Amino acid sequence: MKIYEFATNPSSRRVGIFLKEIGVEVDRVQLNVREGDNLTPEYQEKSVNGKVPMLELDDGTTISETIAICRFFAEHSGKTELFGETPVEKGKVEMWQRIVEFDGLYAGFQAFRNLSGVYSDRERCVPAWGEESKLRVQEFLPKLDKQLSRNDFVVGDKLSVADITAFLFVGFVCERALEIDVLETYPHIQAWYQKLADRPAFQ
Repeated sequence: MKIYEFATNPSSRRVGIFLKEIGVEVDRVQLNVREGDNLTPEYQEKSVNGKVPMLELDDGTTISETIAICRFFAEHSGKTELFGETPVEKGKVEMWQRIVEFDGLYAGFQAFRNLSGVYSDRERCVPAWGEESKLRVQEFLPKLDKQLSRNDFVVGDKLSVADITAFLFVGFVCERALEIDVLETYPHIQAWYQKLADRPAFQ
């Protein structure tokens, strides 16, 4: 099996961090998304959404979407702890994973793509939607900081897939792409972010 990815892409990095945390190695095929490698007819035929990352199994089966790929490897390896271990943990991890992804990471992506026009050659960019999405990111950050004031990690006292998503959200979308001074403004996010940055899988 192999993963098609763009190494610097946040979604590809999410899968990479997850695999390092559970100790799984997989062959990688690099596609330069900025140059449109994912837009070729051959790749579009394989990928449901035409994006990276995409997992291709030995029998030709393909799985797109970051969390779907992570779930596959969790089940395939039997190392499912990052999705929670008890029914309550699993529910909370799923809840926070979705909250961080939709209210944070996805909103950040929309802000960056619509404001920068980085992919204006292949999608409609609406600056007003970019501004609204950036505002939604800024409104979400205090909620994340409050949650981290109560817990060592996003969900309780253990690392989960929600932390990986939140880490990429803060590092790429806020600090780099949108230039929001998250770590200077939110002390609980800063302490949590540094703790994760020190883990080998996140480096």
